Amino acid sequence: MLGALALELRGDAPVARAALTQAQAGELAAHVARDLAAFEPQAAALELVLVGAHYDPVELLRPGWPLHRELDALAARAPGRAGARVIAFGAHEQRLPGTLTPDAEQHGGPLRLVPFVLGGEPERAARVGEAFERGLLERGMAGAATALFAQEAFGLAIEHARYLTVHDLAAMTALQYEHAGLGALWPVLETALLAPEEEAWLDAPPEPLVRYVDGEARIALFSPSAWQARYAATASCDSESGRQALTRRMALFEARQRQIAAVLRAHGVPVTFVHCADAAREALA
Repeated sequence: MLGALALELRGDAPVARAALTQAQAGELAAHVARDLAAFEPQAAALELVLVGAHYDPVELLRPGWPLHRELDALAARAPGRAGARVIAFGAHEQRLPGTLTPDAEQHGGPLRLVPFVLGGEPERAARVGEAFERGLLERGMAGAATALFAQEAFGLAIEHARYLTVHDLAAMTALQYEHAGLGALWPVLETALLAPEEEAWLDAPPEPLVRYVDGEARIALFSPSAWQARYAATASCDSESGRQALTRRMALFEARQRQIAAVLRAHGVPVTFVHCADAAREALA
C-alpha cells in the first residue's frame, strides 16, 4: 500500500526543516507503525518503509508514484530479511538518499506529506491495503504522540495529522482543484496517474485544448486566427474597442494555457506545445 502521514499546518507558521536525521526518522517510523497496527492489526506483520521528510501533494501525485517507488527500491537494498520490520530513511549530513530530496519549488504549502510504503506477503498486504482503502481516511487520525513528535522534529505548527492512501490524496486533490477552478483538468491528471497507458482529452471551450497520450500532455498552441475561429467566432472586430477586447480575451486564454501547463509539470507530466492552424485535434495526434 502506498500511503502518507498528512500534516495540515497552522496558518502561516514557519517550517524549521524539511528532513529529519536518521535517528529521528527511525523514531517517527516507529510511531507510524504503532498507529497503523492500531487501525489494522495485520499491518504489524508487514514491512513499513518511511522517509523522514515532508513533501507537497504534487510531489506524491506523479505518474508511476516516483517517491514511493524510490522508497521501495531503497528498502530492497537494505540489509536483513524482508518481513515484519520498519525501515526509515533520514538525512546524513543534511542529504537524503537516492532521489528523496524534497523539491524546493514546492516548499511552503499548507499540507505536507510524509510518504510511506506498506508491503510484504502478497495476500496479507492485499487485505491490509483493502482495509485501509475502505476506511483509513475516515478513521486515520494520527496518534497524539505521533503528531507531537512530528511537530517537534520538523519544527512545524500542526493543526491536524492523519493517514491516507495515495488514492485518498488523489480524491482530495480533485476536490481542491474543482474549488480552485481546475476541475476540467483533473480527468487528464487522473489518467496520467492511474492509467498512464491510456488517453485523455481536455476539449471543453473556453478551456485550452489538451491531449494526454504516450505519457505526455500535448497542448494546442493556436495562431490568432485559429484561436478566434475556435473560441471567439462570433466576436466583432469592426471597431477598435472590439479588437482590444478580443486581444484581452486571447491574453487571458494564453495565461490559462500557462497555468494548466504549470500544473501538469508540477505533477511530473511532460508538456509539449503543438502549433495548430486548422484541425487542432488532428494536430495533437
